[in-house]
Amino acid sequence: MANDEMLKQMSAKPGFIAALDQSGGSTPGALRAYGIPDSAWHGDEAEMFRLMHEMRVRMITSPAFTGAKVIGAILFERTMDGQAKGKPVPAYLWHDRGVVPFLKVDKGLDAEKDGVQMMKPMPGLDTLLKHAVGLGIFGTKMRSVISHASKTGIAAIARQQFEFGAQIAAHGLVPILEPEISIKSPDKAGCEALLRDALLAGLDAMPRGQRVMIKLTLPETPDFYMPLIKHAGVVRVVALSGGYTRDDANRRLAANHDLIASFSRALAEGLTDGMTDAAFDTALAESIDKIYRASTVKA
Repeated sequence: MANDEMLKQMSAKPGFIAALDQSGGSTPGALRAYGIPDSAWHGDEAEMFRLMHEMRVRMITSPAFTGAKVIGAILFERTMDGQAKGKPVPAYLWHDRGVVPFLKVDKGLDAEKDGVQMMKPMPGLDTLLKHAVGLGIFGTKMRSVISHASKTGIAAIARQQFEFGAQIAAHGLVPILEPEISIKSPDKAGCEALLRDALLAGLDAMPRGQRVMIKLTLPETPDFYMPLIKHAGVVRVVALSGGYTRDDANRRLAANHDLIASFSRALAEGLTDGMTDAAFDTALAESIDKIYRASTVKA
C-alpha cells in the first residue's frame, strides 16, 4: 500500500518537508521575493496563482527535489489540483520524486482574541478531504497563531487543532497540527511552555491508534519539544522557519535533535524568476543540502 510506504517514510526517513502552501494572503510576498512584482499580475488573482504554480513546479521538477532529502511537500489546494510534467502534482511528487504529498486545508485566521488567532471555520472540509484522498494525498496541514502567553487562549488553540485533526483522521489522512508561535511574541518561551503542556494533554486524550504530526516554531530552548517527539501518538514533529533567515533557522534547528524542517520562505530564499535553470537548480540544491543537514541531527 502506498499509504503504508508514505507512513514509513514520514515516521523514520531522514530529511525534511518542503512547505509549498502559500495561499492568497501570502502569495504576493512570495512572488516578490522570487522577483515577480505585483505589476506582473495587476490584481488578477488567477494570474497571480498561475505565476505561483509555475514557481512551485520549477522547484518540484528541479533535479535536487527528490525523496533522497525532501521526504514530503505541503501543497496549496490549487497546486494539488494542478499538473507537473503532465501528471497531477500529488502523483508526480510520489511516483516520480518519492516525495509524500500533504495538503494545506485551513481557510485562514480569525482576528486575534485572548492572545491567539484561531482558524476560521471550514464548512467544506469533508468534501475537500474526500477529493484529496482521491488524488493520493497522505496528510493535511492547518495553521493557527499564538502571540501571547495566554493559558486559556493556547488551550483553545490546541483544542481546535485536535478537533479538526480527528475529523481529518476519520478520512484516513494524517493531520499536521500547526499552532505557530509568533517569533515576535514578547514571551515566546512562556508560550512554548503552555503549548507543550496543552499538546501533551491533547495527545494523551486521543483515541488509541490515532496519530498526528505537529508543526511548531523553533523553540528557545534546544530539545524543548522532545516529549512531543517521543509521544506514541506522534508520527513526526517538524519545525517552521517562521520568518527567521535560512541560516538562523538552520542553526536553531540543528540544536534540536530529531526535529526536522518544514520550511517555506527559508527553502526558497535566494531563488529568483530570472535565474537560468542551471543557476536555479544549483541554488535550490544548496538550500536543500543545508536544510537537510540541519534536519538530520540525531539524539
